[in-house]
Amino acid sequence: MLYYSIHSHSKSADWVTFIHGAGGSSSIWYKQIRDFQKHFNVLLIDLRGHGKSKKPFYEKLKQYSFDVIGDEVVDVLNHLKVKSTHFVGISLGTIVIRELTERFPERSKSLIMGGAVMKLNLRGQILMRTGALLKSVIPYLLLYRFFAFIIMPKKKHRESRNLFINEAKKLYQKEFKRWFTLISEVNPLLTLFRIKDSGVPTLYIMGEEDHMFLPSITKLVEHHKSARLYVIPNCGHVVNVEQPSLFNDYSINFLKGIK
Repeated sequence: MLYYSIHSHSKSADWVTFIHGAGGSSSIWYKQIRDFQKHFNVLLIDLRGHGKSKKPFYEKLKQYSFDVIGDEVVDVLNHLKVKSTHFVGISLGTIVIRELTERFPERSKSLIMGGAVMKLNLRGQILMRTGALLKSVIPYLLLYRFFAFIIMPKKKHRESRNLFINEAKKLYQKEFKRWFTLISEVNPLLTLFRIKDSGVPTLYIMGEEDHMFLPSITKLVEHHKSARLYVIPNCGHVVNVEQPSLFNDYSINFLKGIK
């Protein structure tokens, strides 16, 4: 089973489950725990191969798929007898919780999608194809640093960039390759997500400077009745780290408004 940690609320029966992005771990939510725990039970999960979800906590797989990743999250919920939860995801974590919701809509009370990845633009597709060709040649950390600078290029993004790079250092080379292959083949799944409204209340929180992913999310929310968008000014991709107060306040108010 995946590694998880719980921060309980003495009275609330509502759960909020946090899912990190590729190369990260549940430690990236350190600026959210205190505020969310004032209102909800907080569940933090380390995805396969990340954080403390490493050997011998999971079986070996040569290739990953998002349904396998989602099933492992559901296994944690079942173990804790959590029938439904609000999900909060960042970056690749948004794909995990959206895919999970597609198959198990009854498990998701709502989705908060920070720095959501719902489409790879032309630059992103070129980067992924280039990375796929070079992943066996270039040391994975060098490749990860390069992608981090492309997605979070500005000086003000340094904290977010360094956080993810430092977490990525804890990955194994083979683990990185499996996740990279998974992401490079995600386009058909993202196409489905853009076309189909999940029907679950969804809040997209994007940074104004998230040049790679914001345009596609802006178009998506125009066609999905269950979705709304909040854009944080002067902010890049990792919104929960760069602007935690705004991220927390807007997310919590959104969750409180859901019946």
